Parts: sequence; structure tokens; C-alpha cells
Amino acid sequence: MSEHSQFRLFSERRFMPFFMTQGLGAFNDNIFKNALAALLVFQGSQMAGLNTDQIVNLSALLFILPFFLFSALFGQFADKFEKSVQVRRVKLFEVVIMLLATLGFWLDSVPLLLFVLFLLGLQSTIFGPIKYGILPQILRTEELVGGNALVEMGTFVAILAGTIAGPQLAGIEVGWPYWVGAACLAVAVTGYLFSLRIPRAEAAAPDLQINWNVFSETLRNLKFLNENKVVLNSVLGISWFWFFGATFLVQIPSYSQNVLGGDETLMSGLLALFIIGISTGSLLCEKLSGKQIEIGLVPFGAIGLTLFGLDLFFASPELPGSGVTLGQFLSHGGNWRIVADLLLIGVFGGFYIVPLYALVQSRSAPDHRSRVIAGLNILNALFMVVAAVMAMLILGPAGLSIPELFLITALLNAVVAVYIFTLVPEFLIRFLIWMLIHTIYRVRVSGLENIPTEGPVIIVCNHVSFVDPLILGGMIRRPVRFVMYWKIYDMPVLKFIFKNGKAIPIAGRDENQQVLEQAWTRMHEVLDEGDVLGIFPEGRITRTGDIQDFRPGIETMIAEKPVDVVPIALSGLWGSMFSRKYPMAKRWPRKLWAVVEMKVGEPVPAAEVSAERLQEEVEKLRGGER
Repeated sequence: MSEHSQFRLFSERRFMPFFMTQGLGAFNDNIFKNALAALLVFQGSQMAGLNTDQIVNLSALLFILPFFLFSALFGQFADKFEKSVQVRRVKLFEVVIMLLATLGFWLDSVPLLLFVLFLLGLQSTIFGPIKYGILPQILRTEELVGGNALVEMGTFVAILAGTIAGPQLAGIEVGWPYWVGAACLAVAVTGYLFSLRIPRAEAAAPDLQINWNVFSETLRNLKFLNENKVVLNSVLGISWFWFFGATFLVQIPSYSQNVLGGDETLMSGLLALFIIGISTGSLLCEKLSGKQIEIGLVPFGAIGLTLFGLDLFFASPELPGSGVTLGQFLSHGGNWRIVADLLLIGVFGGFYIVPLYALVQSRSAPDHRSRVIAGLNILNALFMVVAAVMAMLILGPAGLSIPELFLITALLNAVVAVYIFTLVPEFLIRFLIWMLIHTIYRVRVSGLENIPTEGPVIIVCNHVSFVDPLILGGMIRRPVRFVMYWKIYDMPVLKFIFKNGKAIPIAGRDENQQVLEQAWTRMHEVLDEGDVLGIFPEGRITRTGDIQDFRPGIETMIAEKPVDVVPIALSGLWGSMFSRKYPMAKRWPRKLWAVVEMKVGEPVPAAEVSAERLQEEVEKLRGGER
């Protein structure tokens, strides 16, 4: 692996013990939950005498209920106290829970087993704010997407392993309670031992006064979410995913038996497909995002969830078989469509969820980040409760089938996605930018480390095409406020992107004095706020492909705001439909999938800045390429 690979984190103590601790916890949860699910679904009449679809959804409801009731309380604990100690206490609690689970399996007591399920939900409620609150403390900004991807991958691989192990242990005819109990206890103890190696993660708000009123604290946590609209809508997006994912994941056991006519092996196989998909999508996020928090993947993920959710409905058979094994299912060619749908739902789910978690972590205030996560867990729980209730109503009184439930959920996903992206156009804009630089062109970047990670700075670049700001903004890891000619800013379609990307329109002194003055005011504000200001000193897009003379306005800006200036050169866009090489009537798509070079030079100190010097630096970076 490259030294910059996300997998490098596995060799570091700051990450690996925590990764194993949370992964083993997820593994244990799912050994128990799936052993219980197998017994309820395939032996339900003997154990409970209840409708299997209803009791499966009741089980899901009991597991998530503690998230709704206690997230606000334990979110405070995660912010107030040192996190490694809290993790160890949670793992000891897990050992106690698994002792009760062993007893429940031995007594064949459904009520006790359901109570254990509730306690497992409580344990996850305690651990959740710690889990997502600790990651920004132990990881660097450029590691946050990769670290979150590994955690999501590890969690879902653990779910997969537990999904396979649980039903297998439950299916052992001789002494199965001992096997389930021993496995759960062994995993719990191992998780505790790994937790002893987690390094300290200091309290974010040690002076916090605990509010024991869970109702008022719940409202307070939700108010934290409302402080930042992007965070709030990201949280709503995550919660919706758990609604969507819970609907599909919880129904797979019943879907495999009642729709496909499968046995325990088919159930495990379908769950495995879903989970492998999410793990794969999560791991791909770092590569697709260039190690930055690329929220453009979120709409991409939402589109995939809807399309393949819809197709799963159409691919499902009208009449079930009987006792179909996984091997028999796969031997029938028509069933590979179902395989592809479940796998790709998972992949696009990974694209959807990982950037959202990283965005919430990065944009939440550090002193109440865990309480933001607690608020997220509350909403997650609420959405999953609604999902469980909706599923019970649709499959019960409404008399609809599981494939019809999948159809309704996929259609709802399309509606919710459009609503969220309307509220936060930043998601859609980043998606369009991501599509531009990953599908229309192949952008190769060098020298990106020359752009400071914080503090005010100006970037200057040659102006080759209408999409230059989109390419630069998509590759630079910090938000950039671009200054652009007002008539380009007002172009149809592009105006939507530029406006919501907070570009700054500017006009010549003889064209529109008001627009010019507003532009200068906004440029000063950007630098005062410690952000990145993007300028094209040529003043207009080249009509020859050559770099035109840089105008002296950059010198005036530096005289008023002395900051470093980073030169950037773009090449490979001359001759594209977005350049001015051809008249408007002849601008059809050209140079698709062409290589676009973006070269970033070393910062020029404010004292050395001149228009001529900056032009020389950009020309040197570009070389002879256009």
C-alpha cells in the first residue's frame, strides 16, 4: 500500500485498537441478533406463536428504542469525560449483557432474549457518540474520509460475519445455546482487551453540567443540529439512509423465505451481498473523493439507491419456491439480477453515507460534537422506528408484499433526496462538479500541498474555459470563493452553480460601477474570514489559447490585504466545448475524457507579488501545453 493509503491506519495505535473494538462490538451484536432472527423466522411457531414478519419488525423496534430514549444523556457523557475510559466501561457492560443472552438462549425464553436485544441497543446508544466523536480527535483532516470509510467497512464486515455466524450457531442441533453463549462471551471479552490499547482522547467539554432530564436534553441536542444548516441537513440525510437501509436490511430474512422460498443459507447470502456492497462503496469513497470530503458523492449515491431499489421490485418473482439453498438460487441465471440489485444498493449506500458522516464531524463545533452525534442518533432512531412501524402496517393491515414495500421505499428515497438537495444546493453543485472532473475529463493534479490548509490566501490561474472555477473548486480541498466576470456569472445554467458556489461577480469600471464596488467589498470579507480567494488575473477567457497579460488589480488587492498568492496553471481545456476556440455555433462536445493538467506552484510572498511575476510563474507551470 502507498503511505498515503487509508489502510496505513491499520498499523497505527491511534486507530487500530479502536477499529477492532468497534468492529468486535458490531460482530457480537449481529451474532446475537441473527441467531435470534433465525430462530424467530425459521422456528417462529415453536418459540413464539406469532407472525414472523411482525416479530422481526418488533425485534428491530426494541433494538433502536434506546437510541431514541437515551442518546441525549450519553451524548453529554461523551463530551464531558475522557473517551477511552468510557469505551472500556461500555465493553464491560457488553460482557454482562452476553451472560444474560446465554441464559435466555438456554431457557428458550423469547421475552428475555428480546430484553437482551434492548440492552444491546442501549450499549450501542452509549457507544455511538463516543465512536463518531473520537474519530476527528485521532485522525487528521485528510484522513477523516478514509478513517470513516474503514470504520463503516469494518462495521459492515462485522455485521456480515455475525450474520453468517449467528444462524449457523443457532442451527447446531446439539448444545446450540452453549455455542451461541460461548461465542458472544468470547467476542465481548476480546473487544474489552482491545479497548485497553485505545490511547487517551481528552474530554471536549470537561466543565459540562450533566442534564439528567432526557426530554429537555433531547430538545437541546436537536437545537445543536439547527445551529448549522449544512450539518442539520446532512444529519437528516444520514437518518433517511437508516430509514432506507433498515427497511431493506430488516426485511431480507423474510424476503429470502417468503418471496424467494429460501432457507437459512440464502438469507445469509443475501445479507452478505448487501453488506459487501456497503463495505465496497465505503472503501471506494476515499479514492473517488481524492481524500477530501466530497459531498458530490451523496446525490450520486441517492440516485443509485433509488434505481436499484426500484429494480429489485421488478426483479422479484411472483411465486416463491420452497427450501431454495444459496447454491440453487445462484444457479438460476435470472436471479443474478436480484444479486446485482442488492449488491449495488449497498455500494451506492456507501457512496451516500460516508461523506455525510465526515461532513457532520468536520463542521460540528468540537466542544459539542458528541452531542451533535447524539442528536443524530436520536433522529436515526426516530426514522428507524417510523420505518419499522411503516413496514408492519404495509405488511400487515395494508396487505402488501415485501417487494411492494421495497418499491414504496425507493420512490420515497427519490422524493426525500430531491427535497434535501433543494434545501442545500451545495450537495447538487458538488455532484455536478464531481461528474465534470471524474466523467467528462480526467484531471491530473500536482503540487496541491502548496495551498495552505488554513488561513487567508489568494490563488491565481490562467483562464482557459467557462468551467475553470469548477475544476479548481473540485480539486482544491478548501472552499474557494472565485471572482469572475459578471456576464459569465449570469450565463444560464452556470449561474445556478456559480451563485450557490458563492462566486463573486465583477465588472469593469466602465461597465457597472456598483457590481465592481460590491466585488471588492466581498473579496476583502473573504480574506478577513481566513478563506481562499480565487482570481483569474487575465480578466477574461483566452481567445487564442495563450496566456494573456495579467491585469494589475491583483497588485491593488495585495496592497490592501497582504497575503501569499499561489499560482496555478490549467492545460488541456483549450479546444473543448467550454473554451472559445470555436464560434458558438460549432461548440459541440469535444475532448471528452481528455486529460486536464492542474499544476500548483509554490506560494509567492505578498512582498514579492506583481502581475508580471505571477504571469511568469503561471506560464512556467503550464509550459507549452494549452
